[in-house]
Amino acid sequence: MDEMMGWGDLMMMKKMLHNKQERVIVIREYDEEKDKLNVQEMERKCEVGPSNGETSLYTDDLGDPISRIRHSPTFLMLVAEMEIDNDQKEIVGLIRGCIKTVTCGKKLSRNGKNGNGNDIISSNIQGNKFVPVYTKLAYILGLRVSSSHRRMGIGFKLVNQLENWFGENGAEYSYMATEKDNEASVKLFTERCGYSKFRVPSVLVQPVFAHRIRISKRIQIFRLSTSEAEKLYLARFSTTEFFPRDINSILNNRLNLGTYLAVPHGTFPSGSWPGVDKFLCNPPESWSILSIWNTKEVFMLEVRGASRTRRALAKTTRIMDRAFPWLGIPSVPQLFRPFGTHFLYGLGGEGLESVKLMKGLCGFAHNLAKESGCGVVATEVSSCEPLRLGIPNWKRLSLEEDLWCIKRLGEDYSDGSIGDWTKSPPGISIFVDPRQV
Repeated sequence: MDEMMGWGDLMMMKKMLHNKQERVIVIREYDEEKDKLNVQEMERKCEVGPSNGETSLYTDDLGDPISRIRHSPTFLMLVAEMEIDNDQKEIVGLIRGCIKTVTCGKKLSRNGKNGNGNDIISSNIQGNKFVPVYTKLAYILGLRVSSSHRRMGIGFKLVNQLENWFGENGAEYSYMATEKDNEASVKLFTERCGYSKFRVPSVLVQPVFAHRIRISKRIQIFRLSTSEAEKLYLARFSTTEFFPRDINSILNNRLNLGTYLAVPHGTFPSGSWPGVDKFLCNPPESWSILSIWNTKEVFMLEVRGASRTRRALAKTTRIMDRAFPWLGIPSVPQLFRPFGTHFLYGLGGEGLESVKLMKGLCGFAHNLAKESGCGVVATEVSSCEPLRLGIPNWKRLSLEEDLWCIKRLGEDYSDGSIGDWTKSPPGISIFVDPRQV
């Protein structure tokens, strides 16, 4: 009898567990007024970044759960809501996504004009002009599932529902970024959702020191107006993979802190910027360019889990750096409480001295971040980007391989000039949209 009762109890427990898993899960659009506090609480409990047993990276969205997609042309946030006891509902998952038009390849043009009427400078040996091939691309970020409700298919449902929205809005491809060693994320997207591994760019992070970076007097740096920056980017980088067609919206956004171009000192006889038209007509032998995005107003980061020894060593370097700034001690900033970041994007250049010029621009960006009270300066570039040699970074803070996975959302799209983008080889460079950071 006792054995029979034990078996019955076991069956009842299994039934209760089954019923819990069968509870209705509703995927719906995020309602800021109703869901904001619940979403923030759920995200607070979800760890962000690598979980290597030592330290973890946490993100504070500054009270705006959609801050990282708000500046994109078209965006959506979905939440997964589960019914619990007493007719109560609980948010157990969320996902964010946005859609934009980007360059997925290039083709030859007889007249050398792009859709905006700007001359495309890049050409092949015969002098034919290249123009960009655009596609409507969706981006997935911020997938979260409550730790107590994982392995229930909630992540898959969120991705599937978001992809339906992508398709309804004309997106041809969808992609996402994750750390290469995030096995759960990689498995979900590649094995269950049909994504394939696509690109492996590098995230390069440089701490902001207590001292300013000395910039060589042999380098001259100019700030471009937004209209000049737009014209230069369209002329020289519009055929770069992932280049956003709405570059003007990015450059005119309040979070953009400016576009800066460096040339060897004495390049221009007058010593002043000649204007973008003259620059494009007769570019110098060597030059480099970058733009700066203020993510400090979008989110803050914090490193948690560091040992007391590491914290003490980091504090010692800061004390020494402040006391003896002329020594240029590579101090560790205060990363163990919320800190801001400046993101460098639109990196490019040409010529034998372009790497040295890029290093000077990065030093300039570091000093600007120091004045703004940021903890780090970061960027993301292709793993084979020639200019990465001029980008200062700390390996311990950087990510050598950031895995991007992609999926073609429909087979009824025209292959056009480049064929299926998911099968295309990587280019030398990529253009990382700062709005997706």
